[in-house]
Amino acid sequence: MRRIALGAVGVVALVVLAGAAFEGLSRAAAARSFPPPGRLVDVGGGRRIQLDCRGTGAPVVVFESGLDTLGSLSWTRVQPQVATTTRACAYSRAGIMWSDPASGSFDVRREAQDLHNALAAAGEKPPFVMVGHSLGGPYLLTYTGQYGGEVAGLVFVDASHPDQIARLRDAIGRDVPESAGMIKAANALAWSGAVRLFAPKGAVAPASAPPGMVAIATAWQPQSIRGAVRESDALTKTLAIAGQSRRLGDRPLVVLTRTAKAPPEALKAMGLSADEGRKMDDEWRAMQDDEATWSTRGRHQFAPNASHYIQLDQPQVVIAAVQDVVSQVRADASARPR
Repeated sequence: MRRIALGAVGVVALVVLAGAAFEGLSRAAAARSFPPPGRLVDVGGGRRIQLDCRGTGAPVVVFESGLDTLGSLSWTRVQPQVATTTRACAYSRAGIMWSDPASGSFDVRREAQDLHNALAAAGEKPPFVMVGHSLGGPYLLTYTGQYGGEVAGLVFVDASHPDQIARLRDAIGRDVPESAGMIKAANALAWSGAVRLFAPKGAVAPASAPPGMVAIATAWQPQSIRGAVRESDALTKTLAIAGQSRRLGDRPLVVLTRTAKAPPEALKAMGLSADEGRKMDDEWRAMQDDEATWSTRGRHQFAPNASHYIQLDQPQVVIAAVQDVVSQVRADASARPR
């Protein structure tokens, strides 16, 4: 029995070592096959942030992704067309895709500083039109609170609301079930090759994402999971900090909201009934209405047939909103006394 037990332990050890070696080789292959678009910019202390800027003109449009592992790829269907009319920059936060990880727990104020330092080091000059998807909305609120003189306009793409945790809880009468368990489990196993081998198809990006984008995101996902978990762990604090900067004055603001409802299987996975799903959708729309009031020049627009990832499902809606805000910022600049 002892020999059998030792043999079993040996087999497990070999499997673990093989998985770790496979993951290491796969990460090296991902780095060779899918180098960072744009450049890696030093944001201090030798830590680098991936920044991809294209086109020419002012204001510079800056894209902020949501809480996922896509980084700058999230804007694959939007950035190229925006870059035909003005300068457009997408980037990946610390620990996501090609960007170096940061030490310690996530702090949204430090994230804003990273973006500020990356843009400055790359020579990108304000005014900026900031475009944020999902949790990227609160990230950009924080940026505006810290560097308000740089931000001339904003576009929120189905953006999170600073009060959403309490408001969604009140809407359904209980806490919204935690949805980060799977990504935390994946983070714990990322070193072993298990995520690369066994992650469900479609777990990296929505079905509307182009295949080339999915291939790149899949190759880099095991490296990016830790950064996403770090952000998820700080969600409550992030929203509280962002909520302090929700007054945006008279900056042009467009709030885009999804119209597609969560499919039954998604509600079931979250432990929600159909009625609770409807109540959450209603409250989400009410919060989106509220976001549009944060500027005296805010407007709210629904994106037809779009899921949470409007920028992938209906990119032209996002492109038009960005161009609208860019036009308003240019008109404001022309109207100022010289």
